[in-house]
Amino acid sequence: MANETKKGLNTNSNTYTIIYSAIMVIIVAFLLAFVYQTLKDRQDANVALDKKKQILYALNIRGLNDDEATQKYKEVVLSDDILDDKMEIVPSEAKDNESNGFKLGSAEYKEGKLALYTCKVDGQTKYVVPVYGMGLWGPISGYVALDEDCQTVFGAYFNHEGETAGLGAEIKDSQAWQEKFIGKHLFAEGEEGIALSVEKNVTNADTQVDAVTGATLTSNGVRDMLKEGLGKYSVFFNAHKK
Repeated sequence: MANETKKGLNTNSNTYTIIYSAIMVIIVAFLLAFVYQTLKDRQDANVALDKKKQILYALNIRGLNDDEATQKYKEVVLSDDILDDKMEIVPSEAKDNESNGFKLGSAEYKEGKLALYTCKVDGQTKYVVPVYGMGLWGPISGYVALDEDCQTVFGAYFNHEGETAGLGAEIKDSQAWQEKFIGKHLFAEGEEGIALSVEKNVTNADTQVDAVTGATLTSNGVRDMLKEGLGKYSVFFNAHKK
């Protein structure tokens, strides 16, 4: 009787390669999904904490660790409202300060949903609003804090996703440059619209800030972002002028 050759799995066949690859893709996909779900809550918490810190920076509150920033945000931010197309506050049953406007991002901003943070700093009312725009290499954003008169800048903070270190990145990295906005006015007498601006050649010290040296396009992006972004709130600002 002839010897029968026992056939094993042919690891050199195309079928084996396809099956093996498919199994590995499924395993990797499962692991990635598992890791994402496991870390999602932590990632969301980090994103929320960073947002709170940026709002505090606009209110000139810096140098706090994570726990201190979380507590300070609760203390100074009284509400995070959403403004409708008539610039009126949308009623909400939320009792905290991170359930309404806080959840809005750039996508909702483009849809016309505007966030408004009402704050209390040293016993004085301040308003903080977010702004979004484009820099040289990517999106830029920021928060502008206003005095209760809705005309005077109390503070500002700007962020970016990919500007040149030492140049356009100065809008985020330079506290000194951000502090140049303090005390500037949103509006100029005899001019329509938002006058607050970033200019290479300042002609009105009340409403203009010097552009970042060597970063003309990024500075122009901040200028356009302020005029367009703050302009969306003009009706609210004018209604609350003091």
